[in-house]
Amino acid sequence: MFSISSKAAEKAKMILKQEGKEGWGLRIFSAEGYCSPSFGLDIDENPQEGDEVVEKDGLRVFMDKQTFDLLSELELDYYEDEEQEGFILKGPMPSCGPGCGGSCGV
Repeated sequence: MFSISSKAAEKAKMILKQEGKEGWGLRIFSAEGYCSPSFGLDIDENPQEGDEVVEKDGLRVFMDKQTFDLLSELELDYYEDEEQEGFILKGPMPSCGPGCGGSCGV
């Protein structure tokens, strides 16, 4: 089941508050290519009809059913070191479709 780390929830809520969008959520969306699915992250006020909603510590994350199925075994986390920071997806990456010859990077 898709999950959200406490660190990601805390950071996202802080960003939403700074943006004046307290109580809003994050939307994860997919843009599938031939063999390499990619994912994006945006701010959204409410889920759309048919969305899956995952909650953690007051943060809501919205995904359409297809994206949710692709990311079902992953965790949204927040990474930071001296040089970079940002939201990341951790866990076994989705495999590509038939004819791609193995798993695809994200």
